[in-house]
Amino acid sequence: MLHKILVDFGLNPAEYEVITFGSGLINHTYKVSGKNEAYILQQLNHDIFKSPTTVIENLTLIQQYLKKNYPEYLFAEIMPAKTGDFLILSASGKYYRLFPFISGSCTINYVTDEKEAYEAARQFGKFTFLLKDFDVKSLKCTLDDFHNLQLRFEQFKNALNDAKTARIDLASEEIKEVYRHIDILQAYNLLIEKKQIPIRVIHHDTKISNVLFDDEQNGLCVIDMDTVMPGYFLSDVGDMMRTYLAAANEEETDFSKIIVRKDIFAAICSGYMSAIGNELTELEKQNFIFSGELMIYMQAIRFLTDFLNDDRYYQAKYELHNLNRAKNQFRLLKEYLAAGDDLCRLQLKIENEMTGSIQGS
Repeated sequence: MLHKILVDFGLNPAEYEVITFGSGLINHTYKVSGKNEAYILQQLNHDIFKSPTTVIENLTLIQQYLKKNYPEYLFAEIMPAKTGDFLILSASGKYYRLFPFISGSCTINYVTDEKEAYEAARQFGKFTFLLKDFDVKSLKCTLDDFHNLQLRFEQFKNALNDAKTARIDLASEEIKEVYRHIDILQAYNLLIEKKQIPIRVIHHDTKISNVLFDDEQNGLCVIDMDTVMPGYFLSDVGDMMRTYLAAANEEETDFSKIIVRKDIFAAICSGYMSAIGNELTELEKQNFIFSGELMIYMQAIRFLTDFLNDDRYYQAKYELHNLNRAKNQFRLLKEYLAAGDDLCRLQLKIENEMTGSIQGS
């Protein structure tokens, strides 16, 4: 099957080796290696992204803008097929696209130290900063209501109404946790309904594996633009808090290992703010830490909702998998909230240092 796809992209299959590549859970990715060049071939998950052409339209708009205004910015440009199209539809109804493989680059799956967190946050901050004058209204939503907490809460309530008694009993403490932290939903709604923070070009999936690094841990650029669409800075910063702060990931069932690494928080804060500069409004800065509360709480609700729905969305490898994921995220939220005062002091210290640095220059 991939033989025909390679031909459609103008590549001779006999001259290339194709191997599975990366750790992504949504799209199927392959590295296509030849004698003097390499590419990334990706099958776009049509079950998740219902409108593949919308994904490509957004990507090409951003690609054109960056190429014109910031030609020095490293960007993995999507490559056209022989027809000039950026998507190839296979006989089996699957969509494929091709990117150049950036030589000397690598990805990592977990944040192990401050430099990795700093460099990743800097790259995501830089991405949004470079697109600050881009017409955000020209982008379409590739996943509607992706980070809409109010919608996720409504989905949770519907799942609770329809759930089996046995599942409700097993999740009784986590259900209480949802309502115990309802103030996060209320704060989110206040920000969004009153349009208190600006809509920006947001990546929406800031896990560390979506940053390319060189062999000295320097960040090169961000990748995987499928979820790039209009949104709020809360999504990008909050997702970094959720996925970088604890050494234990969302699959960990020994919840004693879920500890907020304050040095990693400081690295995220320094990296992101050093790149985005004064583009953040005062209210956005005031909600920098809240972004973590929002995204951790939202993901806990999503895991819990899926457990109540008999594991329809997230793949469950064992019976209580999604319930344990929800427990994990609620524990992370507890630790994050407990560290709040220390995180506030760290953020203020970093902001003051940056202000002094700017004034000193």
